[in-house]
Amino acid sequence: MTSVEEPARPGERIRDAARTRAEILDVATREFARAGYDGARVDEIAARTRTTKRMIYYYFGGKEQLFTAVLERAYRVIREAEQQLDVDHLDPVAAVRRLAEVTFDHHERHPDFIRLVSIENIHGAQHIAASEELGRMGSPALDVIRRILAAGRESGLFTADVDAVDLHAMISAFCFFRVSNRHTFGALFGRDLVDPAQREHYRAMLGDMVIAYLTAERTAD
Repeated sequence: MTSVEEPARPGERIRDAARTRAEILDVATREFARAGYDGARVDEIAARTRTTKRMIYYYFGGKEQLFTAVLERAYRVIREAEQQLDVDHLDPVAAVRRLAEVTFDHHERHPDFIRLVSIENIHGAQHIAASEELGRMGSPALDVIRRILAAGRESGLFTADVDAVDLHAMISAFCFFRVSNRHTFGALFGRDLVDPAQREHYRAMLGDMVIAYLTAERTAD
């Protein structure tokens, strides 16, 4: 009697394809972050996975589409973190501090995200601009910030005339710089911005700066 291997069921094939895509994206994320878009090689990505260059092209279409998929997943992760942000039970000052902490923690835990964004800026955001998914994704954090700012103004706690995008940029700038410029800053000033011993200092400083700006007394011009 001849033994015949049972063919994979449709559900198993879907799960296998999902695992393969995820593995490719994991390896591609590390390779693009390490070598940049121009320096990364699909051959190298294939060699570090359990698949082939041909299968990478089958799943993603090419290097450009693969990099776009890497960016889409990286932004999806931070958007999911923003969607889980629950600050409605906090007063506006505590809510702003919590928002800043979430961004701080995410950027610190995902240095590859920082490198990918830096690389995409070198390329003029051409992959993000062409991505329908990223165009639809938006930023859940902006809706949260708008609610916090409205509550802060209504209570009289916030005096700054700042919109959600400006506040988002203010928070992101500190968090991004701390990770992206760690090495150059350390070489120039002898201070490691991601030194674990100074983590809580910088985390609190970010919240203090943002709250101080939003609550500062304003003098009439």
